[in-house]
Amino acid sequence: MTQAVPRYIGTDHERSFGSTVRARVNASFREAGLHTKADARLVPKVILLLTLFLAPMAVILLVPMSAWWALVLALVMGVGMAGVGMGVMHDGLHGASSARPWVNDLLGGTMYVLGSDAFTWRIQHNGAHHTHTNVDGVDQDIDPPDLLRFSEHAPLWRVHRFQHVYSFFFYGLLTLVKLGNDFNSLTRVARSGDARYKGRSYARDLGVMVLVKLAHLLFFIGLPLLLTPFTWWQVLLGFFLMHFTCGVILGTVFQLAHVVEGAQQPLPNAEGVIGNDWAVHELLTTADFAPHNRLLTWFTGGLNFQVEHHLFPSVSHVHYPRIALIVQRTAEEFGLPYNVKPSFRAALGSHVRRLQQLGGRR
Repeated sequence: MTQAVPRYIGTDHERSFGSTVRARVNASFREAGLHTKADARLVPKVILLLTLFLAPMAVILLVPMSAWWALVLALVMGVGMAGVGMGVMHDGLHGASSARPWVNDLLGGTMYVLGSDAFTWRIQHNGAHHTHTNVDGVDQDIDPPDLLRFSEHAPLWRVHRFQHVYSFFFYGLLTLVKLGNDFNSLTRVARSGDARYKGRSYARDLGVMVLVKLAHLLFFIGLPLLLTPFTWWQVLLGFFLMHFTCGVILGTVFQLAHVVEGAQQPLPNAEGVIGNDWAVHELLTTADFAPHNRLLTWFTGGLNFQVEHHLFPSVSHVHYPRIALIVQRTAEEFGLPYNVKPSFRAALGSHVRRLQQLGGRR
């Protein structure tokens, strides 16, 4: 059930935190002579991740091999697909990669290569999730299908007691389900009267979406059927494995930031008000993890620094490790929580325990 969009009203102390942390982060960029957008470090990342995603497909099409080797390459493609989504597309659609809008559009447009839709993603992710993080009924990221319970305010079923076991399978279906759900999202936004849809053509958007989906299916299913000796079920298995691998990675990384111990899920009061300033709300509902793991930071596009990303979504992820120190110190100075899990393993364990709690286990 979708509820009215909440408002955030915090104390003077909380509003002071928001203005202070923004001023300090902005000052740090000025003093260091740095731009808030990405620098040269992004270029090799874009090339490497796109290569990791697309090069195995070229090998499958051009080099004779057994079906087993093709499945291995499909798994590698899934890893690359997740990397493109996190390290290339994500910043682009936030306008964080470059001061040039066309560069952001180009990098954000890699989402079409993944078979998904950039416009509806912006509405759901940049709008609902970033503005109303972990608010039940508004943030769709904690409103999964009924077999999963990510919100403490959602109905509790007996089957949820086992969700810490089966959730990761459903994470694997994330991008496959989105192939179809994009149509529902587009229709819902077009019919809602959302001001962000003003001036757009539903027929045009629907046509483009159909073409994008067909192109994705033709490239990853049609070409292998035409150019390789693999049977139809082997090709479909490879396609499923690619998306499943990508989905498990994306679903896990996303949930480690918001469905972990210490990440709150506040509800607005009867007047539609959440009693915290927005910046404090983001601290209360978001967690960092593995901040010293450079490889993880590189591969996930800084999504292990979710606190910084939520407070500064238009800042490129290449700067998150540096500004995290400022955010943490400022939060501690104001007596506010800064939720950080020291390692990926610790975050994963915290997520599993939180799933157990949400499933009714104590």
